[in-house]
Amino acid sequence: MIIILKSDATAAQRDQLIAHIEQLGLKAHLSEGTFRTILGVIGDESLISADQLRATPGVSDVVPVLPSYKLASREAHPQPSIVDVKGAKFGGGHISFIAGPCAVEDHSRMQAIAAAVKAAGAHVFRGGAYKPRTSPYSFQGMGLEGLKVLRAVGDEFDMPVVSEVTDPRHLDQLVEHVDMLQVGARNMQNFALLAEVGRTSTPVLMKRGMSATLTDLLMCAEYVLAHGNPNVVLCERGIKSFDTATRNLFDVAAVPAIHELSHLPIIVDPSHATGRPDLIPPCALAGIAAGADGVHIEVHDCPAEARSDGPQALLPEQYAELAEAMRSMATLVKKQFPEHEKEI
Repeated sequence: MIIILKSDATAAQRDQLIAHIEQLGLKAHLSEGTFRTILGVIGDESLISADQLRATPGVSDVVPVLPSYKLASREAHPQPSIVDVKGAKFGGGHISFIAGPCAVEDHSRMQAIAAAVKAAGAHVFRGGAYKPRTSPYSFQGMGLEGLKVLRAVGDEFDMPVVSEVTDPRHLDQLVEHVDMLQVGARNMQNFALLAEVGRTSTPVLMKRGMSATLTDLLMCAEYVLAHGNPNVVLCERGIKSFDTATRNLFDVAAVPAIHELSHLPIIVDPSHATGRPDLIPPCALAGIAAGADGVHIEVHDCPAEARSDGPQALLPEQYAELAEAMRSMATLVKKQFPEHEKEI
């Protein structure tokens, strides 16, 4: 940590600050220049509050050397983490594909979609049982019954399943029925929910908020990690933009940027990022080329009848064609697929 003193800071203020630092068991390295005096703090930065220092008389600014997301940072964990969701691995050179409808629907429809995406090479089946919707009059999901359908279909096709958690009161139900908990963009900064999710051992898929910076995303992952759950997969799903050509702005640069900042795996969701089936394939391939550890795509056998987000879903045959291209791209960038894929 570096403390920059004001140009008019007195010697008494400087000495009092040094004494405070040393009382905490840290060392203060004094560097006096022509115009400014700088104090370098050596030791465990967690013992001292940057905000409190900024409020100390004589202090101009405080610059932390380590990021505030300590557990999610590369400094804390230099090697990339691998999150294993019942054989589907994300990170550390591994890549897995997540596919399925936006919302869980009737059992026969879910069977048909699961059969199609598994045949195409998807590794994890997705579907929302609880849906956070902009309008209170929109379909809110099937709830517990939807979770039961999702679990049954996942077991039938031997696929792990992921579904969104929107409320801590539903958490026990989800942990019982799914293999991965999704924290959606709207709930990325629901800190009470993140704390409860962190107390589980179920892998977490954390989507980037629509107006969130990468630091915001990593700080939210830090909540889950700090409460004991190390199995976090980040997801770039697009951020808000002034342009109306796409649903959101697909920030593909977030993938290599996150890999530099954090050991956590990151996947891409071109369905929500673009909202346009014609743009999903090139954006999915771009994400893999940028180093993504997985791709999350919405698929529906009849988008016109979908209960949620039908216009952005691929048809099964479109997904099959894209999945083949994604495997080729992933092989090109030397990604490894789940071992059980060899048996398909």
